[in-house]
Amino acid sequence: MWAEGYTQSELDVAQAKYGLVFPPDLVALLRDRRPILGYDWRSDDKEIREMLKWPLEGLLFDVENNALWWPEWGDKPGTAEARSEVLEKIIGSAPKLIPLVSHRYLPAEPNEPGNPVFSIYQSDLIYYGADLADYFERDFVDPSRPLSQPVKHITFWSDLVERNS
Repeated sequence: MWAEGYTQSELDVAQAKYGLVFPPDLVALLRDRRPILGYDWRSDDKEIREMLKWPLEGLLFDVENNALWWPEWGDKPGTAEARSEVLEKIIGSAPKLIPLVSHRYLPAEPNEPGNPVFSIYQSDLIYYGADLADYFERDFVDPSRPLSQPVKHITFWSDLVERNS
């Protein structure tokens, strides 16, 4: 389940390369060990870049095919290009997401320990862990384990979870 961790230099390069800042608990974990099923921040460039785009692409799919549009986004523009521009701006102001394993993400903000892990598939977002430790315990050790509470609210992303509930 686990492989050798990264050096601090490798993590610094990865963060700079992808324009991310890893929260301290993710840095501590990845320095110690990394999930074998996770992305290799040294070599999985294509996969990581695809997964960085995944949340926006999934939401755009639901905007175009499943009537996703929140009233607070304003009037729904008449063209796909204009709708994409609005959604790109909204996502651009939301906390960046760090791909962990498959379509599981950790928000980069706030830059502090204890951010929840999200499972994201189009506009279907759920909490997959109250924090990193809870996520790895639930996903890889005991999937029947209930989600630890409370879960920190993350701007925009937690709102999607709440709207799905």
